[in-house]
Amino acid sequence: MAVYALTGFSLVSLLSFGYLSWDWMKPSLVADVATDPMEKSPPPTFTRPPHIIFILTDDQGYHDIGYHGSDIQTPTLDRLAAEGVKLENYYIQPICTPSRSQLITGRYQIHTGLQHSIIRPRQPNCLPLDQVTLPQKLQEAGYSTHMVGKWHLGFYKKECLPTRRGFDTFLGSLTGNVDYYTYDNCDGPDVCGYDLHEGEDVAWDQSGKYSTFLYAQRVSKILASHSPKEPIFIYVAFQAVHTPLQSPKEYIYRYRSMGNVARRKYAAMVTCMDEAVKNITWALKKYGYYDNSVMVFSTDNGGQTFSGGSNWPLRGRKGTYWEGGVRGIGFVHSPLIKRKRRTSWALVHITDWYPTLVSLARGNLSNVQGLDGYDVWPAISEGKESPRTEILHNIDPLYNHAKYGSLEDGFGIWNTAVQASIRVGEWKLLTGDPGYSDWIPPQTLTNFPGSWWNLERLTDGLRKSVWLFNITADPYERYDLSEQRPDVVRSLLMRLVHYNRTAIPVRYPAENPRAHPDFNGGAWGPWATEDEGEEWEGGRESLKSRNKKKKKCKICKLRSFFRKLNTRLMSNRI
Repeated sequence: MAVYALTGFSLVSLLSFGYLSWDWMKPSLVADVATDPMEKSPPPTFTRPPHIIFILTDDQGYHDIGYHGSDIQTPTLDRLAAEGVKLENYYIQPICTPSRSQLITGRYQIHTGLQHSIIRPRQPNCLPLDQVTLPQKLQEAGYSTHMVGKWHLGFYKKECLPTRRGFDTFLGSLTGNVDYYTYDNCDGPDVCGYDLHEGEDVAWDQSGKYSTFLYAQRVSKILASHSPKEPIFIYVAFQAVHTPLQSPKEYIYRYRSMGNVARRKYAAMVTCMDEAVKNITWALKKYGYYDNSVMVFSTDNGGQTFSGGSNWPLRGRKGTYWEGGVRGIGFVHSPLIKRKRRTSWALVHITDWYPTLVSLARGNLSNVQGLDGYDVWPAISEGKESPRTEILHNIDPLYNHAKYGSLEDGFGIWNTAVQASIRVGEWKLLTGDPGYSDWIPPQTLTNFPGSWWNLERLTDGLRKSVWLFNITADPYERYDLSEQRPDVVRSLLMRLVHYNRTAIPVRYPAENPRAHPDFNGGAWGPWATEDEGEEWEGGRESLKSRNKKKKKCKICKLRSFFRKLNTRLMSNRI
């Protein structure tokens, strides 16, 4: 049997963390709030398509919300969730692009060719242009559609941009992470550029504004200028709380007692985002949308534990297929919900939002073939059984193959060296290398010897390529049952074989030097012409030196630091 060791504190003490009290009547620092944004109102009749607000946060850990016992203050999210439906069997993807692509298309990433890694800034790659997106279906249903925040679905040519994929307006960044104030993003030494766009133009004039503030204010402006008599869809993809760890000082001051600096800054960013959601909710009420609105809140992947995030008590972190990487925070808040104020254990995946929201909008799904998502509104609103019984977490044929995997270990039907994961009913199977596998407690205490990330570690079973867990009975993935239940392993491997037969080739082209921001006026943006194909031969040729002064890139240094830190973490594994 596996041996576990927890150092420095008790499990009970960690699970007993609560969030601090909060004055709901105190005006927000994001915008002036005159009234309580969530005061009770009579439930309206569901007689017309609802306004839909989808809020997606970036790298927020499973533990990093008040109602999961966090030490971080999230009073708005806690109250919205408490008055709506908490989704406690909700799954997302382990990294940015896959979650966003599956939300927008309703398809597993094996069906869009995005099953490996993320779309990088210099890659001639984007969400496949033949995919009909969620906002396009909502436009067909008569919705005004708007996006605010992080895109990260490719931009190498204009057809890939949000305004060409179904959004009437867009304010946000195209790449994966930017400075919260300057909007600079570096994709390597001396490959830096500005990344904030208004529609299809570079928004140079917005530099210096903290992105969480900017995005919340833009949502309020959209609501103020639109008529609540006409349906609206707003996709708010906050940059928060992805690195770099940046927050206004007044939020950091609230967590001055936190000994861990990264956790302190991260907590400040979460609370700032929470207040931004408060102001969006207030705007919905002020401008007459709230009574006929559906607000969905979702994280995009697990928290990055060496950047302040926590997925405790789940195993793993962002970038892994352990529960800490793929089980998300999710809830729905709406006056239209029939059974409010409850927790749902219905199985829900991020692909489900596509058919669910299109159905709510009374859109037409009959002409959309091959969706992997299900309409889960009856499960959410009425407490009915979820139509979903399984989730393909992913099959990534390009990820480093596990050293100890083989076709023989997969009963001759599956090469267990391949990174893959699937859940069927209460069973979850992982093959290949699932990623960093420790349980990482909240980084709030400072009196540990050695490193601040003190881990609880599994001390045997490292030379493996197959794991099986009963996730219902063992949500923390502590008891591997692969040897006891080979029948279940074989059954789930057959499901992987089934899905793999439907997969399309991986889209992961080499980087192209034409993407360098210096060729685009110093900003990240499309570089290919509309008639150029998607197949490129990447190059590593260096750019000629230019006379103009290069911008300093703090993010590049930060990335280098975290890469080194990650290397240290991996080298310290037992």
